[in-house]
Amino acid sequence: MNGGSLGLRTGSYGLLQNINGAIAGGGISKSLSNVRKSSTKMLSVIREKERPLPNAWYRYMGCRKFSMLLLIAFALLVFALGSFVVNKDSTSPNVLQRIGTLGIVPYVNGGHHEASQILGEKDKKKDENRFQIPAFKGASVLPFRHPCVNFTFPPPPPPTRRRLGPRPCPVCYLPVDQAIASMPSSSSASPVLHNLTYVLNENPIKSEPHGGSDFGGYPSLKQRNDSFDIKESMAVHCGFIKGSKPGHGTGFDFDESDLAELQQFHDIIVASAIFGNYDVIQQPHNISEEAKKNIPFYMFVDEETEAFMKNRSILSSSKRVGLWRIVVVHNVPYSDARRNGKVPKLLLHRIFPNVRYSIWIDGKLQLVVDPYQVLERFLWRQNANFAISRHYRRFDVFVEAEANKAAGKYDNSSIDEQVDFYKKEGLTPYSEAKLPITSDVPEGCVLIKEHIPITNLFTCLWFNEVDRFTSRDQLSFAIVRDKIMTKVDWSINMFLDCERRNFVIQSYHRDLLEQMPPPVPAVVRRPPALPNTRGKTPGKRIPRRGRDRRSGSSRHRKAAASNRDRNFF
Repeated sequence: MNGGSLGLRTGSYGLLQNINGAIAGGGISKSLSNVRKSSTKMLSVIREKERPLPNAWYRYMGCRKFSMLLLIAFALLVFALGSFVVNKDSTSPNVLQRIGTLGIVPYVNGGHHEASQILGEKDKKKDENRFQIPAFKGASVLPFRHPCVNFTFPPPPPPTRRRLGPRPCPVCYLPVDQAIASMPSSSSASPVLHNLTYVLNENPIKSEPHGGSDFGGYPSLKQRNDSFDIKESMAVHCGFIKGSKPGHGTGFDFDESDLAELQQFHDIIVASAIFGNYDVIQQPHNISEEAKKNIPFYMFVDEETEAFMKNRSILSSSKRVGLWRIVVVHNVPYSDARRNGKVPKLLLHRIFPNVRYSIWIDGKLQLVVDPYQVLERFLWRQNANFAISRHYRRFDVFVEAEANKAAGKYDNSSIDEQVDFYKKEGLTPYSEAKLPITSDVPEGCVLIKEHIPITNLFTCLWFNEVDRFTSRDQLSFAIVRDKIMTKVDWSINMFLDCERRNFVIQSYHRDLLEQMPPPVPAVVRRPPALPNTRGKTPGKRIPRRGRDRRSGSSRHRKAAASNRDRNFF
């Protein structure tokens, strides 16, 4: 396939269509000569007809033609100006941004984000070079101009049009074979940090009033601060504090057969989790045969979810449900199912020590785009090693904290304690002064990651904040990111939330699905039954007379009325 494939989802803000026209050679000159001949003949005929006309009539026709020409010229001028205005708006950095730039104008209920950004000439050159696919070592393609380089978002709907909630927007994906060919053959360079190891402690002791757990090891505030001092070699707390290796006597334990499989090498994995029987398994769609063959899909579940699946005959001894390979977790470290879900979400690099790339999706999401295409679009094309979507509406931690309290996501005192702690550390409300950082609040249900030391450190320290404070990882994301970015030249690709909604479909949690009424069955309308003509011989109809005719017509009216009533219902 040549060119990029356009990912479109129902409810998008618009469609982009490639209009390709080809004119066969040789037919143009011939058609033009025919047009000239026919126009010359028509002109001569018109002149012959005009000769006998009176002079006044001729002047009237001339004025009329002149006025028509003026009207046509004016219409063309208006059309050209309108096209220029539309084109100018469509390429304005405050409305649309080229794929790969850092514009922060997501679709939010038909409105625009308040912040804006003007890229410098250096950033523009860097952005243009980003679309030049390099000849990676071992890649099977030559350098070529990226098919999605000219892709732009369609304009959002007018503000007068009512939009209910966030919607997906178009995304330009490479065909699967080209996406596979663009995968780098070697890992990205990790800035400063090259060797990352993890703290082990068989008897962790809580020494400070802040939270924490035996699973996380209760790192002190001094150890926490030291972990943000990036060096070439580091040892940090990163869960699994006990035991010889993750999943073996550490809490969050796996069966021996699963442990052996989790140690295997894979270029790419897709992972998700359901704890507390909280969600319904969503099967991925539109997955290529190459991905089904080479990319394993792992679903982590606790014993409660496993028991439910077995009782419903969803899970058998094969440990497979569709594309998902089920991994049962024993001895979960937390009583809160949502906090248990943060372990595989943020610590996949510890569970899968021999994996290059991972895509994490929450259990309520359904993946509907091939993993190769997702990685090419959000990591490889951007020269990034970590990608996450920003929140579709909120981009300030303090606003996010208030929204969490209003929605009852966590107890208010714990949220206030966490935010006050970050405020003392220097966290400020988001403003344009933070650009090119486009948001402080992620929509953290999808993580796209290359497993290298710097990204592994980031998710370790992010997990430590979730372990120490509340499980609302949106609140702790920005403080960890900003502390690392002040030490090393590293950044995160925070893409639009409408782009995330293009490749995953969000479902409801199980408790909400069970509360919903069953769907109303569709009403099948059947045509009225044909009259019974058995036993009657076809032929000329004999008209009735007198009483027979009146009674017959009365019966006919009653039958017609009953048929109308039946059709109405």
